[in-house]
Amino acid sequence: MSRSLPRIRDVALAAGVSTATVSRALSHPDRVSQETRDRVRAAVEKTGYTVNLAARNLRRRQTGSIVVLVPNLANPFFSLILSSIAGAISPAGYNVLIADTAQARGNEGRIFDYLSNNRADGLILLDGCLADEIRLSREQAKALPPLVFACEWIDDTDLPSVRVDNEEGARLAIRHLAGLGHRRIGHILGPLENVLTSARAKGAAEEITAQGLERRDDWFFSGDFSMASGAAAARRWLSMKERPTAMFCSSDEMAFGFISELHRHGLAVPDDVSVVGFDNIAIAERFVPALTTVHQPRDTIGRLAAEMLLALIDKDGAAAKDASLKSGHEVLPVELVIRESTRALS
Repeated sequence: MSRSLPRIRDVALAAGVSTATVSRALSHPDRVSQETRDRVRAAVEKTGYTVNLAARNLRRRQTGSIVVLVPNLANPFFSLILSSIAGAISPAGYNVLIADTAQARGNEGRIFDYLSNNRADGLILLDGCLADEIRLSREQAKALPPLVFACEWIDDTDLPSVRVDNEEGARLAIRHLAGLGHRRIGHILGPLENVLTSARAKGAAEEITAQGLERRDDWFFSGDFSMASGAAAARRWLSMKERPTAMFCSSDEMAFGFISELHRHGLAVPDDVSVVGFDNIAIAERFVPALTTVHQPRDTIGRLAAEMLLALIDKDGAAAKDASLKSGHEVLPVELVIRESTRALS
């Protein structure tokens, strides 16, 4: 005859506590004393008891999953953030599901599916372009699961977010270039509808003015954070009679595209133009030339977003839903990492 699996009451008997105390120690260890946690942990090891996550989630009417919505999974910028989110979420007993919102564009039904309590216990949104879907859900009084924005955000809502000081990052870039003697400084923008684009362009424009430099519209190039748009900006730069001697790019990938396209045309960075990026993704240090860029603490962004979401989920019932709509913002500092792609104007 096969031996039955140990149950929670077996753990309670071995630990000398009630089954309710065992449940509390396993689900909310902060709510019991250290002595009780140790006794329960020892009893779990002695009995071989394991938590049935599927049954627990069913009782709590939870899915056991967290969904992370990413605007472009092909972008290496998101890799460290996603890794940090998973590292913080998984020990709490949740599965991490990742969805690429770029693949759902034009199919709003798929996006609405993710904004549903039936699909996930919580959401981390790295895509600030979901404003319309979220506003519509709130207007229709649809119950949203707890959610946190990471990197991006929605300006006219109070939804919680974790992000960096994007305006200050742009100011640091422009200040560095001006300090090297550059008087003609250009900027490659991100997508026009993106909050990161607006914040970085605002910081760049304000610092150009603060440095007493000329701010010209034709020196602000359109882009979309991709290498291809950086290369397109380089071709426009090459066609100009009066070119900026330095360029601040709103992402590292655009900086790479800009630099490589100039190289194809026989020009060199920083000899012919200085270039600063934004993000400090892994390849920035190994690129030739090594890229001067604004560093984002991506691992911290992911970890804090996950911890903020877990705190919201841990609240009970309606309190959790209400908490997900309350303001809570973490704005992290940035720093400029100076490498080989910038030099003093000769």
